[in-house]
Amino acid sequence: MRRATFERTPKSLLIGIGVTLLGGALWGVNATVSKILMSDYGADPLWIASIRQLCAGMLFLAAAGATKPKLLTGAVRDVRSYPVYLLGALICVMATQVTYLNAIKWTNSGTATVLQTLNLLFVLAWVCLRGRRLPGKRETLGVALAFMGTVLIATGGDLTTLTLPLAGLMWGLGDALATATMSILPVKVMGRYGNFTVNGLMFLISGVILCAVVRPWAHAPQLDALGIGLMVFTVVGGTFGAYWLYMSGVMRIGAMRATMLGTSEPVLATISAVALTGAVFTPVDLVGFAMILAMVFLVR
Repeated sequence: MRRATFERTPKSLLIGIGVTLLGGALWGVNATVSKILMSDYGADPLWIASIRQLCAGMLFLAAAGATKPKLLTGAVRDVRSYPVYLLGALICVMATQVTYLNAIKWTNSGTATVLQTLNLLFVLAWVCLRGRRLPGKRETLGVALAFMGTVLIATGGDLTTLTLPLAGLMWGLGDALATATMSILPVKVMGRYGNFTVNGLMFLISGVILCAVVRPWAHAPQLDALGIGLMVFTVVGGTFGAYWLYMSGVMRIGAMRATMLGTSEPVLATISAVALTGAVFTPVDLVGFAMILAMVFLVR
């Protein structure tokens, strides 16, 4: 069976940079679209998550069947990988989607996406524990910047007051922890069976489980033509497209380069939040954002 790998040629690296940036941009805009669905149409975060996970899973599997049918067949027959698919569905997909959407609900798309970037700290902790080592100087500075940036965002610069809703902060940190697992848990099986196949299985399993719990057909929000268009975007562009492009970039240019380029996510989320939802960010907020994004380039 041919493995789903890419040769690291200059052309492949250039393509990888492009698709990573595009995937990050789609995910950033998707955060603002989700905020509009929740604030303007009253869509519940769990309702959005269940619909887009199930539909995106079907899209991933259809793409896998059309492009790499042997890899899809091999993944389904690989019973030993089923625990990875299930854990990936529950943690990498369901937990990430639910915590992220709730962080957006309680804050805004820009803040939620910046908090998600803190996943690098959890990845660093995992790497240090596995390697039985302490963080290096650059890593320590990155951790300090991320901590100070988070404090600034949460307090607005006044350490005696919590200006960011506590629920929003906790959902954001939970999202960062869940997102970190995406860089660890499914990497081996994704290298074996490909982006489409593994994402498809994880999204479909997660969507089926969440739909059984949420029962989205029982309390669907009233969507007009614009609302339906936003839901189509959040499924096709913001979830299927964003995950596919970003993970394609990871497989071409490596996780670290992709992570640094992934800073396009909070930037686009912040810009779209201001442009589309009228979100307001103070200078202190922007300094906090900058500190957290600087951490990305220090923690390697």
